[in-house]
Amino acid sequence: MTTILNEVRMSAYLDSVALMAIAQRLQALAGVEVAGLMIGTPANLQILREAGVLSSEGAAAGPGDIVIALRATSEAAAQAALAHARQLLDRPRAAAASSASWQPRTLHAALAQSPMANLALISVPGDFAVAEARKALHAGLHTMIFSDNVSIADEVSLKREARDLGLLVMGPDCGTAIIGGAPLAFANIVPRGDIGIIGASGTGIQEISCLIARAGRGVSHAIGTGGRDLKAEVGGITTLMAIDLFDADPATTHIVIVSKPPADEVAALILERVGRSPKPFTICFLGDGERAIPKNAHAVPVLEAAARSACGGGKPWVVTTQLPARRGAVRGLFAGGTLAAEAQIVLRGHNFAVASNAPVPGATRVGKVLEGHVMIDLGADEYTRGRPHPMIEPAVRDEALAAALADRRVAVVLLDCVLGFGGHMDPAGHLAAAVTAGRGKDGPLVIASVTGTDADPQNRQLQVAKLEAAGIVVAPSNAAAAELAASKVRSAG
Repeated sequence: MTTILNEVRMSAYLDSVALMAIAQRLQALAGVEVAGLMIGTPANLQILREAGVLSSEGAAAGPGDIVIALRATSEAAAQAALAHARQLLDRPRAAAASSASWQPRTLHAALAQSPMANLALISVPGDFAVAEARKALHAGLHTMIFSDNVSIADEVSLKREARDLGLLVMGPDCGTAIIGGAPLAFANIVPRGDIGIIGASGTGIQEISCLIARAGRGVSHAIGTGGRDLKAEVGGITTLMAIDLFDADPATTHIVIVSKPPADEVAALILERVGRSPKPFTICFLGDGERAIPKNAHAVPVLEAAARSACGGGKPWVVTTQLPARRGAVRGLFAGGTLAAEAQIVLRGHNFAVASNAPVPGATRVGKVLEGHVMIDLGADEYTRGRPHPMIEPAVRDEALAAALADRRVAVVLLDCVLGFGGHMDPAGHLAAAVTAGRGKDGPLVIASVTGTDADPQNRQLQVAKLEAAGIVVAPSNAAAAELAASKVRSAG
């Protein structure tokens, strides 16, 4: 008989990434159907309620509490999972108690410990992020807000306040930045150089910076803006301030701007400001090629082209492996939303009708039935509510990957493998094992790209080798992987 069991840890806090990792471990236990560990904010309680795992005990939790929510096939299985959850939650506390080094618990304590710091990275539940960001701004700190679930009204208010103070707000939901050579959040180790990047896209910054590194060039800084900065309500505040900063930076000689297509009025503001800059720009509004571009800028439709443009040109990367053509559909399963969008753009350029859960201009939205060419961003909110992002836990992609490998309508499966800080330490190893287990003798061709560098903790070269050992064709870029897929599919079938 199904059992729902909740426990509330009052006045407790653990980072959401750590809570999600514990939930994944609980979900793998025998008899556990659903496991969720979340801070008890109203938004998180609603997620647990919608998942059917919230009891009256859990519903009474407050935003300063941790909720353990379980649904299991029996009372015994639920109790065993709860005991394991308690054990896992106690480990960080025990480690902290035994640590010889003191860790500050507030922003002001951290600033007292590091008085020369000029940037704060905020990674707390969205309900608390705005207050913490304001504390950072009032302390004179530039602010990177990794947290999501911040209202757009609060984002506008924070960015306007920061602009008045001469400070930068990156975010909310800013997943990637590289400041002075230091990778922040989901970012890669790339050489210092003279190319600056401004990005409303985390994986867009990662792909471009890594391709620049592989071309033998380097990055001065990569400033993330948060995904909504170029919406009409926000008005590109951070993007415009970032252009000012790069204009004043003698170490930056070329500037790249990457985002999904902005609001028309914001695009006009950005491009007018670009036209007044003395420096050359590459503009990559993904899939949007209908705008008048200033003379000092070059517009490109995809990330790979942006990297090549920033490096002074060169031919597109291609795969020389000889592979037979196949009849059927392309199924893309991505951890990076911008990489999914780039694949859509490439396929659409070959007259493929592409559906997606996050369509770029000209693409249709995917329905419940997966038919034809489909690109899925598995890092989108509908797939990660209460679960880790697939860049953190690649097992999130397992179910969709197994279904694609078993679907005889699918000719090619497209995958991305994103390396760097904040991500899983062996995503290629996990993908290789999943493909080996799920693909039969006549299964689809599997094509992947690896976003990263050999200097990353995972080492790109080693990750590529693991994928190739499993019979996965590895393309030199995400765009090249999509081009290869398009060239090997005869029809949507």
